[in-house]
Amino acid sequence: MLLGSVVLLAALGTGVGPARPEPVQPADDPFYAAPADLAAHAPGSILNRREISMFGLPLRVSTWQLQYRTTGPDNRPVAAVATVLAAASPWPGPGARPLLSYQVAEDSLGTRCAPSFALHGGRDSSISSTVIDTPFVIDALRRGWAVVVPDYEGPESRFLDGVNSGRAVLDGLRAARAFSPAGLSTASPIGAWGYSGGAFATMWAAQLHRTYAPELPIAGITAGGIPTDLATIARNADGGPQAGLSMLILLALLRTNPASDLTALLNERGRAAMISEAASCGIDMMSRYSATHLDDFSQTPDLLSHPSFLAAAHRQDLGNTIPDIPLYLYHGTNDEVVPVEGFDTLLHRYCTPGSTVVAHHSGAVGHNGTAIAEAPGGMTYLANRFAGEPLTPGCALS
Repeated sequence: MLLGSVVLLAALGTGVGPARPEPVQPADDPFYAAPADLAAHAPGSILNRREISMFGLPLRVSTWQLQYRTTGPDNRPVAAVATVLAAASPWPGPGARPLLSYQVAEDSLGTRCAPSFALHGGRDSSISSTVIDTPFVIDALRRGWAVVVPDYEGPESRFLDGVNSGRAVLDGLRAARAFSPAGLSTASPIGAWGYSGGAFATMWAAQLHRTYAPELPIAGITAGGIPTDLATIARNADGGPQAGLSMLILLALLRTNPASDLTALLNERGRAAMISEAASCGIDMMSRYSATHLDDFSQTPDLLSHPSFLAAAHRQDLGNTIPDIPLYLYHGTNDEVVPVEGFDTLLHRYCTPGSTVVAHHSGAVGHNGTAIAEAPGGMTYLANRFAGEPLTPGCALS
C-alpha cells in the first residue's frame, strides 16, 4: 500500500521547489481554533481557508484546508477542518466536476492523528492511516474528481461517535461543494467512501442524510469493512494481537458517554490508561496493548458483558435508520478485525422495500486484504453513479 502511494503520487508529477517543513500540530495551530462568532454561522459554512501542499510536497495537486461549522451530538456548534484536493488539470466533463468525500480511518483519540495534519505534511506515526488510504484518494484525483477528506472526529477526537461523525461528513460536503476554487458547484455530483473506521463515519452520514442534509444530492456511497457491532468487535479482539482495538473502543466509549458509570468500573490501571492515552493514535495503542485483556483494567469481571459497556456500544450501532442513498457495501468473509456476522445483520436491516443496495462478500485474505482487493469495485460503482447510469432498486447480494 505504501509503495502504491509513492507510485501514484509520482504519476501525478511534481512541481519545482523543495518540500515544506513539518506543520504545527492541530492543537497548537491557530487555524483550528474556533472563531468567537461560531454559533452565528449555519452548518456547512466555511469559517477559514488556506492553501497547502499535499503532504508538504511540490505535487501538481491543488490542496486547501477549510475550517467549517458543523454540529456536535449535543447540538452545540463545532469548528471542524477538512482538506479539499483537486488535480491541477481541469475536469474534462461532461457536466460538473464530481466531488468525493473520502473518510480516512482516523481511529484516534487525539487531533495529531487527524488526516488534515497528515495531508499537510505531518511525519510521525500519527499519519499512517492517512498514508495507507492515499492510493484511493489519488485514484479519485487521477479521474479528475475533487476530494474532500474531513476530520470527522472533530476537535475533541470523538472516535466512534456516530452522530458527531456523520454530521461532520455531511457538513464537510456542504463546505466543499461551495468552494469554487476547487472547480466545484451546486451541479457537482456527490459521492462518499470509507473503509473500516472511515466506513463507520460514512454510513452514519448516509443514515443522517435524510434528516440533516437532505439538500445534498448524494449519488452513491461505497463502504467496506464496516464496524457494525462494537461490542462484538471488542470481544473478538480482546486478549489477542488486535487487543489494542478493544482498549481503543473502551476509551472512545468513555469519552462519548461521560455521564455513564463506565469510568467507575475501571481499576487504578484502567484510570491511568484513560489519562495516558487521552491523545493517542490507534496505531500506537495496537502495539502497546497487544495480547492484553480489558478485565486487567477493570474492577468488575467480564467488563465486555457489563450492561453499561453494552449500552454505550449499542448506542453507536448502525442499521436503525435506512439510508435514502444507493449503497455499494463490501466485507471480507475472513475479516479478522470486524467479524462478517455484523455485516450480514446490517444488510438484513438495510434491505427493505425501497432501498437500493449492492453488497459483496469478499474472499480476500483479512481486513486489510479486502480493502485493497475490493477497492476497484467500489470506485467503479461511484464512477457509474457520477455518470448517471441507471440503477435497479432492491438488494443485490453476492
